Amino acid sequence: MNNVDRIISSGSVDDVLDEQAEAGLDAELRAWVAGASQHGHRLDRTLAELVPEFSRSYLQQLIGLGAVTLNGGVITKPATRVKVADTGTVELRPTPQSQAFKAESMALNVVYQDEHVLVINKPANLVVHPAPGNWSGTLLNGLLAFDVAFMDLPRAGIVHRLDKDTSGLMVVARSRLAMDALVRSIAARDVQRHYLALAHRQWVGAGRQEVQAAIGRDPRNRLRMSVVDLSQHAGKAARTDVELLQNAKDTCLVKCALHTGRTHQIRVHMAWLGHPLLADETYGGADAAGMNRQALHAVQLAFNHPVTGQALSFRADLPKDFRAAMDELGLRYNLM
Repeated sequence: MNNVDRIISSGSVDDVLDEQAEAGLDAELRAWVAGASQHGHRLDRTLAELVPEFSRSYLQQLIGLGAVTLNGGVITKPATRVKVADTGTVELRPTPQSQAFKAESMALNVVYQDEHVLVINKPANLVVHPAPGNWSGTLLNGLLAFDVAFMDLPRAGIVHRLDKDTSGLMVVARSRLAMDALVRSIAARDVQRHYLALAHRQWVGAGRQEVQAAIGRDPRNRLRMSVVDLSQHAGKAARTDVELLQNAKDTCLVKCALHTGRTHQIRVHMAWLGHPLLADETYGGADAAGMNRQALHAVQLAFNHPVTGQALSFRADLPKDFRAAMDELGLRYNLM
């Protein structure tokens, strides 16, 4: 089994990695004929059976790109049904996804490393994982250049993510043993993750608040998340503990502890509380104090080493824009 095969064995998210094997190939036109066993099947399933050396995910992408014909016509819907004796062609060529999982040298701010784990301080404006609109220049690409061994791991060892514009600490696995253990620890909520956030409006009421509010797709805007009623909308339970550190005029500095890891969790919960983060336009925030990206920084990370069991704890210095905003607002926070 080669490196790519080991990667895709982990699950659907990583099927795209299979396409790296094809990324360097010239386009190749293959003819196909549906047999009796394919009658009534979806086109993507049929091709996966007739061209088994390529992943179904990769073939779906080719269909979407118009690289597949059925009985002389171009088909772009993977769910199209085929009949026995149907004929067609498939043009095997690189897709944007197939070229995404490649090594790209970049400076990584490494806080800690050993043979099993890597802890980095991610800067703002760095996407963690390739996705539409960001097929290159991601943290995953940088990890593949940092150590070729990451090619042998699902998602290059990434076990949790930060939003593109969120800065701060992340742990990445460097071995499969460590990755499996870290995934279990995160699921068991044994990994401690604390964030600093600058939010609109002064905090009032109790200085500590436990927020337990389910999060799902916003029913009115599917491009964002929102607090939802699980009896009416799909979503997942989410808990964030919020602690007021200091108030300033029209703003507050809070520390947030994640107990779950839902998409945009802190941003959604803070907006729901009436305190959207500075510069977080998606959830009602506005640029302020020089911040032009959501004012969120993963400041502390603690976990037991996935192999040795040693207790590890890390703190990340505040990035320049976050520190400058605090200075302008007259806010103070001691990392020690």
